[in-house]
Amino acid sequence: MASLVSRRAFFPVSLNLDGRRCVVIGAADDREAIEKHAALRESGADVVWITDPSQVRDDDVAEAFFVLSTPQDAVLSRRLRALADRHRFLLCCIDQPRYGFVAMAAIVAAGPVRVAISTAGLAPRVGKTLKEALQRAFDGAFVRFIECLAVQRERVARAHPGADESHLRRAAMIEAARGFDADVRLAYPAWFVPPAPRVPRVVDDDRAER
Repeated sequence: MASLVSRRAFFPVSLNLDGRRCVVIGAADDREAIEKHAALRESGADVVWITDPSQVRDDDVAEAFFVLSTPQDAVLSRRLRALADRHRFLLCCIDQPRYGFVAMAAIVAAGPVRVAISTAGLAPRVGKTLKEALQRAFDGAFVRFIECLAVQRERVARAHPGADESHLRRAAMIEAARGFDADVRLAYPAWFVPPAPRVPRVVDDDRAER
């Protein structure tokens, strides 16, 4: 358990997969494989879907840029990790972070906005809950607000096109977004006892001035 708790946070990054070979390993009726296959295709990847994990050959993944495997099969996952180390492709083994070195983030999509949530593979259910809550919050009004800001940005850019006017453009967009706020609340299961909030240390004013 200590090794999991002490794991460093993953570095968040977005991949340009346009035209790159990606391999999805997972049954045809596996919801996770279906979703990831669709997401990779949406990103422009050249996707190969192997629906029978027992039929995966070394050659199927040797030339891949990214391999995503959904079966909870330690034997398969260890084999894929060895192949990834040998052939230098990115590997994600869903819910098995010890084998892969890529953790899929939960993606919230609203118009052009994308918010990625990652727990480094440690708490996927928490990531899913956060995703669903944000997805509910990012409703049609939010999408319209972002679209209006985009239009406003174009207007401001036309009004202040000069390189020396960047401060004016920035100030105008800050003002346009003024009033937008988000209220986030979290709830925990009964077994979890949150740590007591830290009490700010009070510094004596006289001592602070000396």
